[in-house]
Amino acid sequence: MTNSDHTHRKLGRRLGLLATLAFLGFGWATFDGVLKHREDPNRALTVAHGTEEWVLQRNRAGHYFSPGLINGQPVRFLLDTGATHTAVPAHLGPQLGLSPGARSMVSTANGSVIVHATTIASLDIGPFRFAGAPAHLNPGMRDDDVLLGMSVLKHLEFTQRGDVLVLRKPSG
Repeated sequence: MTNSDHTHRKLGRRLGLLATLAFLGFGWATFDGVLKHREDPNRALTVAHGTEEWVLQRNRAGHYFSPGLINGQPVRFLLDTGATHTAVPAHLGPQLGLSPGARSMVSTANGSVIVHATTIASLDIGPFRFAGAPAHLNPGMRDDDVLLGMSVLKHLEFTQRGDVLVLRKPSG
């Protein structure tokens, strides 16, 4: 085998390896995007001017997530009609401008926990803005999702059909 043949074989192997890595990278990126969309089909929603309703798709686990804002900072809400108040992971409190208030014991799906009351000065979900929303800072919540409870949701009408939830301001 000549030196030139050896060089061409090395180059061919390297190009084959690069092509394989590119293919795997493309496949991973595509699959990752599919999984993220199935987990949170609403993550890219934006509010169109003049919108009076907010339409959410249910994720593969049966939950409704929505992008939103707390005091101007982006958050991801998990709509929770079983929660009395909005529950914010305590570790997010400082970056969202939330101050811990009075302590209280609450019962959650994961058991009892001591939380701190707080008030959200400005909460936005879709085209809807709420001022002075009561909430809790919950130290037991480890992820970054905010549970949007009935203290906010009671001010909206919501209709569910199949895998779609429509939120709107009540008429009248």
